[in-house]
Amino acid sequence: MSALRWFDVGVNLTNPKLLVQAEQVIARGLAAGVERQLVIGTNVLESEQALALCERFPQQLVACVGIHPHDAAASQPTDLARLRELAQHPAVVAIGECGLDFNRNYSPAAIQQQVFTAQLELAAELKLPVYLHERDAQAQQLALLKPFLKSIPRMLAHCFTGGEKELANYLDLGCYIGITGWLCDERRGTELQQAVPWIPANRLLLETDAPFLLPRTIRPRPKCNEPSLLPAIGEYLAQLRQQEVTTIAAQCWQNSLEFIQQ
Repeated sequence: MSALRWFDVGVNLTNPKLLVQAEQVIARGLAAGVERQLVIGTNVLESEQALALCERFPQQLVACVGIHPHDAAASQPTDLARLRELAQHPAVVAIGECGLDFNRNYSPAAIQQQVFTAQLELAAELKLPVYLHERDAQAQQLALLKPFLKSIPRMLAHCFTGGEKELANYLDLGCYIGITGWLCDERRGTELQQAVPWIPANRLLLETDAPFLLPRTIRPRPKCNEPSLLPAIGEYLAQLRQQEVTTIAAQCWQNSLEFIQQ
């Protein structure tokens, strides 16, 4: 068991690669010091699955419930009402993963914005934080977020991959910043590597986004990303911020508890 305590604030534990071995994934995480995990919901079905996992592992897991921009076009008129019901579950700590993705455009932009706005309204109504996704759409996303700054208690820029300018824009909104294994990518992580020293200590969160974004600094390379690999991201982040890894772990743990209000 690791001497450090880690909180992985972004795990796709309902993904088939992880769901079939959820108990083992959680156990390997615990052995590596990853004591808590936030399970991401990306549509109604996955949100329901996330809550079922939380009921099986209440000491380790919390969840967010929402509709990812990739899933926006497939969403049904009844989905928002169902999310409102699911959000009453004690394990739910945020609405999301929600936002805009103009990089892949799996859903038309107009539908993405409509579904995102509906979830922001739901978060404001329920006084829950939002768990944000954004790619190549920051200007539009900021415009939609700003009217809700006083009514949504906390915001997390999940899997932040931008540079200093994009970071400053989210910090201006008071967002927490989620850092993943993208940081460890020598091919596309340069801007993020340059930006992370500028993240205020009280806004820094760590996440794997498992099973995606396997940290490329790990050798030999595992077949799949999972929460047990979160410390590798934390260690690399500590190097870039010129801090002790113990400081990073303790600060991110505290920030995670503040974000979920536990």
